[in-house]
Amino acid sequence: MRSEPQILAFDVFGTVVDWHGSIVREMEALYPQVDANAFALAWRAGYQPAMQRVRSGELPWMRIDALHRLILEELLPDFGLSHLGEAERQHLNRVWHRLQAWPDSAAGLLRLKLRYTICTLSNGNLGLLTNMAKRAGLPWDCILSAEVFRAYKPDPACYLGVAQVFDLPPGQVMLCAAHHDDLAAARACGLQTAYIERPLEFGAGAPKDVSPQAGNDLHARSMLELAGFLGC
Repeated sequence: MRSEPQILAFDVFGTVVDWHGSIVREMEALYPQVDANAFALAWRAGYQPAMQRVRSGELPWMRIDALHRLILEELLPDFGLSHLGEAERQHLNRVWHRLQAWPDSAAGLLRLKLRYTICTLSNGNLGLLTNMAKRAGLPWDCILSAEVFRAYKPDPACYLGVAQVFDLPPGQVMLCAAHHDDLAAARACGLQTAYIERPLEFGAGAPKDVSPQAGNDLHARSMLELAGFLGC
């Protein structure tokens, strides 16, 4: 690892919180007739295509809440949920605000917070990330989002924006994430990177390959192990 980072910036969906398991549990409770696993995976699969519609100029800039709603509207007929009213649709869309943390996340972040400034770097919008943190007990020092930089990851504006917010060179910021593409984009901007294994991000039926890849400064099996590697 290079010189010690000053800021630890965290991807959130999949890295800190269990989006798949959280959505599956809510769908099973609210709409038990629906294949909750397929629904969660289909909703997430629409994420990158929706952001690309914004990047291409087909859609104006919008927060992830709005993109989630666009994807949801397309999914409802496919899963027999066209009958849902507006209040039900709004509540379901805000499931992303209610995502539950991985069991080690809060404890690991609390340890890291003792030595480092910890912040989010997520495509989620500010309100979503704030509500999620409040509900899940995530002790961020600062919440940064694509909404702040009006650019979605992997746009360099997001990674470099963290360094600019804290008036630091990029090399003093470390991105911590469970996604190699996110980490590669951060490294291209000069950030340090730490991979956190989340083999069940897409559910037990689709385990991820979490083998180490070249380029990362650290590779941790959990948030608590990351804390240990960083002297916390």
